Amino acid sequence: MTHNSGSNSLTNPSFASPVVGARVSFEFFPPTTAKMEETLWQSIQKLETLSPRFVSVTYGAGGSTRERTHSTVKRILNETNLAPAAHLTCVGASRDEIDNIIWKYKEAGVHHIVALRGDAADPEMGYQPHPEGYANAEALVKGIRDIGDFEVSVAAYPEMHPDSATLAADLDNLKRKIDAGATQAITQFFFEPDSYFRFLDHCQSYGIDVPIIPGILPVSNFKTLLRFADMNGTSVPNWMADMFEGLDGRPQTRQLVAASVASEMCRRLSAGGIKDFHFYTLNREELTYVICHMLGIRPNNSGPSL
Repeated sequence: MTHNSGSNSLTNPSFASPVVGARVSFEFFPPTTAKMEETLWQSIQKLETLSPRFVSVTYGAGGSTRERTHSTVKRILNETNLAPAAHLTCVGASRDEIDNIIWKYKEAGVHHIVALRGDAADPEMGYQPHPEGYANAEALVKGIRDIGDFEVSVAAYPEMHPDSATLAADLDNLKRKIDAGATQAITQFFFEPDSYFRFLDHCQSYGIDVPIIPGILPVSNFKTLLRFADMNGTSVPNWMADMFEGLDGRPQTRQLVAASVASEMCRRLSAGGIKDFHFYTLNREELTYVICHMLGIRPNNSGPSL
């Protein structure tokens, strides 16, 4: 399987041409304060005008945001035209507790769940299944499918999950999740399109044939990115460090560089046949909105524009 990811150079980006047929989705996390909630809803209202396929709401380590995740998903369902996808993990809850959450989503009219193993509440202890819970994401996917005809997304890792011993083990795990009933996968963020395309080729060789949507992280703060990347085992290329060097005290310039880097990466993915992009918004709409604008994705009405 051959992909044309375009030129490796960022020096001649084709900013003028839209990515024809591009479709987007956005990820948010549940707010913890009134101010954060205000910021979140401003972001949701702004990005809603771009007609995303869906928006997902994350679930904190150890199930720490369970109620806030549920209330945010319900508010999106009730107050917007968006299709919410609720994240759900195996951590810190029994099977009965998790099944109860799934039933509540079904009754509320939520049709899409992002099924994840989840991260340990205490990273030093590592992941430990709940003694009465779902052992892993594969088991969780099966449990969700037993309860309802949900669309089920799972996580995929172009550069391998940090807990996986080998690439083969990582692909085996993804294949089991798909075989259990997952309908698509969303990747961890990455910064080299070739890493993603190599991963697609590996998936194809394993008989994984569901859509695998690239996860895009706009870089609003490079130091924060390095911390995220270290946690997730994501490579940060040297050229990217060079692009952001000296911009710690220049947020507007940083924003321009970040938008250029992300939009060019999306163009290179599109050149290889990719049309769906999932943006990790970090609950701030400005950068994601600019990137979508640069890709030719514009408001579907007369709402606000930059």
